[in-house]
This record gives sequence, C-alpha cells and structure tokens, in this order.
Amino acid sequence: MYVNLSESLVIGISSRALFDLEEADQVFQEHGEHAYIAYQKSHENEVLKPGVGFRLVQAILALNQRSSSPTRLAEVVVASRNSPATSLRLFHSIAHYGLDIQRAILTSGTPVTGYLPAFSVDLYLSAHENDVQEANRAGIAAAVIYQPPQTGKQGDREPENDQQPRSSLPEIVDPCDELRIAFDGDNVLFGSEAQDVYDRDGLDRFLEHEVENAGRPLADGPFAKFLRSLAAIQKNPGFEKSPIRTALVTARNLPAHLRVLNTFRAWNIQVDEAFFMGGASKLGVLEAFHPHIYFDDQKAHCDQASKVVSTAIVPVAGQER
Repeated sequence: MYVNLSESLVIGISSRALFDLEEADQVFQEHGEHAYIAYQKSHENEVLKPGVGFRLVQAILALNQRSSSPTRLAEVVVASRNSPATSLRLFHSIAHYGLDIQRAILTSGTPVTGYLPAFSVDLYLSAHENDVQEANRAGIAAAVIYQPPQTGKQGDREPENDQQPRSSLPEIVDPCDELRIAFDGDNVLFGSEAQDVYDRDGLDRFLEHEVENAGRPLADGPFAKFLRSLAAIQKNPGFEKSPIRTALVTARNLPAHLRVLNTFRAWNIQVDEAFFMGGASKLGVLEAFHPHIYFDDQKAHCDQASKVVSTAIVPVAGQER
C-alpha cells in the first residue's frame, strides 16, 4: 500500500542516538572492520541499552496511539552507516522494546544524509556533525545529539573527531502523557540576524535593535519548519487533548521579548511555555519542564543542559559556540 510520508511528522535518528552502541564501536576502533562484523554477528541476539534519543522516539511514536485519526501522524526512520548484515542486533532491540519503527536506512559506511529527503524527514538527530550540517543545508532540521558520559567512543562507526560532550542522564525508559520539546530562539527557531548584532555590537545595541524592530517578525531559523509541523499536529482533531507541549527557553531578556512574541503571532503559532532567562542559567527551567529533547546552538548552554535533559546542538555555519 502506498504511503505518503510527507503527510506525517517524520523523525530520522541514527542508531547511535537511539541505542548505546559504544561497546561495539570499541571493537571496531581497536580491532578493525572484520572483528567488528564478527562481534555484531555473535551478539545479534543481545538487546542494546537505550540511548539519549530513546525516550524521544517513544514519545513520537505514541502520538499514533493517542490519535483517533485513520492515518499515522508520526513516523521514525532509523539511519545507520552499518551494513544490513551487521544490523540484526539493531532490529532485534527495536522489536524487544516494542518500538513501532517501520523504516530504516543502512548504508555500509557511506553518509546517510542524501537519503533523508526520500523519507520526507522533518527532523534528523545524529552524532555525526557532517551529516547534520548536510541535512541543515538541505532544509531539514538537524542537530548533533549529546551522548552518555562514560566514554567518547562512537557507536555508529562515526569519526572520533565528531565527538560531543557526554551527559550524565540516567537511563529512563518510560512512556509519557505528552511529547515535550524545548527550543532556544536565535539560530534555532529564528534566523541569525539578532544574534549577529549581539556578537558584533554587544548587548546594549542588541536590545536597541530588537526594540526598533519589535514589530518586524524574525526570519525563519533551521527549526522553524519543524515547530510548524508540531503546531499542526497539536491542532489535529484526532486528539481529545493536545499530546504535544513546546517551550522556548532563551537567553533573551525584556524588552527583547516583544519581537519574539510578535514573531510567533505572525507565524500563527502558540508556543505553550516561554522563558526569557536574561542570561541566567537555563538548568532549573529545563529540569522542571523535563523535555524529551532540548535544542540549542551554543555549546556552553548544551554542556549545562545535557546534565539534566536530553540535549542536541544545532550547528551554526561558520561559527563556533
């Protein structure tokens, strides 16, 4: 039966972001490809531990169960640079946890990004920064997911120089009543205009600029389209109560909030919660909101956020944050 994936919310996630594959990759790094293949085959009936993106995938797929819609509203595509022959453990683990994932991309070591549009992927999460940057350039919201803290090994056979800081999040595997996603503002939901002013001219000029332009909506950032997709599902008549809750957690302070609120109004989007931190730590708010994932473009913020919630960093072209 033909399925039009463009009508669903589609999340692409690397196998390493979905499961903990560090041990297998250690074999690959220390002993090479042939030993890695043998290891995967000899362990293919062992269940993998959940990774940082596991709870997000659970919550995404649960949207289908909560809706009375005759069609599936959300899909998950697992993407891996592993070969089909070394992926049986991955699929065994998906079945073990009862994840209703119906599609996969397996590329035997080559980049997966070029295949994402064929699956109408709206959001792509990976530990491979090059793939994430390529996806963003293709107009797909994408972010580098922070990994657990134990080691810096790569579980999806990805280059070590793409490692990201590891969080100390506990392994939480539980269904939830709603999907909760939190976003930073500039360079994530919004374009770089305001952040560029701040970086170039400082805080005072940034505030002046935002007050002067309070009535002019901010340009779309890399995650604006994804937020619109979430907003559309929130309004789906198949739900008795919206199963999605969104939050903006931004370093902006008043009076720079007005342009943000006017932007959401121009977009016809109602974000459920908004926090204008004015430079204060985001940790307490994120811990209280407890999103399935938080997106930010600044490394310092992600380093802190990853201590309490699943976190992914949105690469900014030409900038190191």
